[in-house]
Amino acid sequence: MVNEVAVISGKGGTGKTTICAALGMIADEIVMADCDVDAPDLHILLSPTIKSTTAFVASKMAVIDEDLCTSCGLCEEACRFDAITDSKVDSIACEGCGVCEFVCPEHAIQMTDHQSGNLYESDTRVGRMAHAKLLPGEGNSGRLVTEVRKLATRIATENGLSTVLIDGSPGIGCPVIATVTGIKLGIIVTEPTMSGIHDMQRVLELLKRFRVKAMVIINKFDLNLENTEAIERYCTENDAEVLGRIKFDSIMTQSMVAAQTLPEFAPDHEISQLLQAFWCRVTESLSSYDTEEHHTVH
Repeated sequence: MVNEVAVISGKGGTGKTTICAALGMIADEIVMADCDVDAPDLHILLSPTIKSTTAFVASKMAVIDEDLCTSCGLCEEACRFDAITDSKVDSIACEGCGVCEFVCPEHAIQMTDHQSGNLYESDTRVGRMAHAKLLPGEGNSGRLVTEVRKLATRIATENGLSTVLIDGSPGIGCPVIATVTGIKLGIIVTEPTMSGIHDMQRVLELLKRFRVKAMVIINKFDLNLENTEAIERYCTENDAEVLGRIKFDSIMTQSMVAAQTLPEFAPDHEISQLLQAFWCRVTESLSSYDTEEHHTVH
């Protein structure tokens, strides 16, 4: 069975992707998955070589045949999204509901497949990677996240790899829900600010609702020790394990400028060693989870 672990955060800018990429470099038998399909950036650190591209088609769009259209205006009147004007379809506004096709007396409208993005399978120096990107202005991010997860799991299964490590979106919206549904473990990266604490609490609540074990990493903890201690107290009260603290250090920025993960850029640095310890604890937790699950089944 493939274990899925998602690195997520309640807000942007906490260091989620940087830490996810670093953990991926440390881990063995792993497939990386970038499920931040609206604004993916894991590729910046991992420099993937794309092996295959698949068009992501998740909706329909109305197309009007000008030769058959009599400009009667019925489609424009029926469209609740105001996507048709003067017998022309606005591809951004069209929601693909099909009402216009239904009401057209001349059968001049057809609902056609509409591409919303692309799904990629790639190689990286960490290993295989599944990732995607929505086209500008497109929706269906949750469905595309699901496709990324399916692809990553298939790659892991076909290659006998045990774990999919996911870089999730910030927040608690649709793509995050699609990311955490059914995973084994969620690693929340937070920071000791008031907004960081608030948004971490929301993500913890989300994981609790989906019965996903939660772990927390406090990044840049030394910027506010009082808030760091408040985070740790909250985690203790809400059954979330604190993996540890990472101090503020310019080495993180230096590694990003070099387009490298920290374990590559500075393997002997104390933060690299700390991340190694974090991943060891994650694998221990996954092993115990699998053991408990096996006993429950049998």
